[in-house]
Amino acid sequence: MNIDGKLTAKKLRSELAVEVAELKSSCGIQPKLTVILVGEDPASQVYVKNKIKQTQEIGMISDVIKLPINTEQDELLGYLARLNNDANIHGILVQLPLPKHIDESVIISAISPDKDVDGFHAMNSGRLFNGDSGALIPCTPQGCIILAKQHLGNDLSGLHAVVIGRSNIVGKPVSMLLLQENCTVTIAHSRTKDLASICRQADILVAAVGIAKFVKVDWVKAGATVIDVGINRISTDDGGTKLVGDVDYDSVVDKCAAITPVPGGVGPMTIACLLKNTLAAAKRSVH
Repeated sequence: MNIDGKLTAKKLRSELAVEVAELKSSCGIQPKLTVILVGEDPASQVYVKNKIKQTQEIGMISDVIKLPINTEQDELLGYLARLNNDANIHGILVQLPLPKHIDESVIISAISPDKDVDGFHAMNSGRLFNGDSGALIPCTPQGCIILAKQHLGNDLSGLHAVVIGRSNIVGKPVSMLLLQENCTVTIAHSRTKDLASICRQADILVAAVGIAKFVKVDWVKAGATVIDVGINRISTDDGGTKLVGDVDYDSVVDKCAAITPVPGGVGPMTIACLLKNTLAAAKRSVH
């Protein structure tokens, strides 16, 4: 069966809209997200447009600062300093990837941890590692856990979760979240020996490697729950293109108990969890 990310994200946005309205009526605070977009990457423009649209739909304020591709790093840091000091802005997001002449790690570190709604700042990573409830958690990993629980229920205790991928954006944080859910967690990657046999042990298999159809049917245990984080564009026989995940969906879907499709699985949850983080940041600003 498919785990419907679109429906789950819609439900989460509805719940957030109620909380946004309550915060506005009780404290006079309307959560605000500011997105910085450097350059004119088409995919980034689409992502930013969707983020702004969904933010506004649930009653938040959002705006985008569009900067030319030749913007210098110091100029971008100047924008961030002003946004950090603006009490009316609760969430700051710099759309990645940035142009090559700008150091992403420097930019991420310059965002106030309390406004870091992407959850990429080292302080939020440390809070997550320590199990601190004050962490702003990266959005895609949050979405993965919500979707896994949608199928398996709220108690994931004792399940063996295998995560393929060790990035700071997905692999490492989703592993920490699964550990907090009392899973037994194996982090696998390109250097893992006999990767297929490791994957076959998984009750929950999270694929986050960025390689189209990388996970084959014989890698998946019958009855497993598969969370496919990959978004890869491949060519089709008719000369067009289509989006596929990191899992060979067509062969795996009948063997596993549940799987997130691509598109329509983890993707919609990422933006919904960004809104969740923005609301959390706004609530904390009250205290």
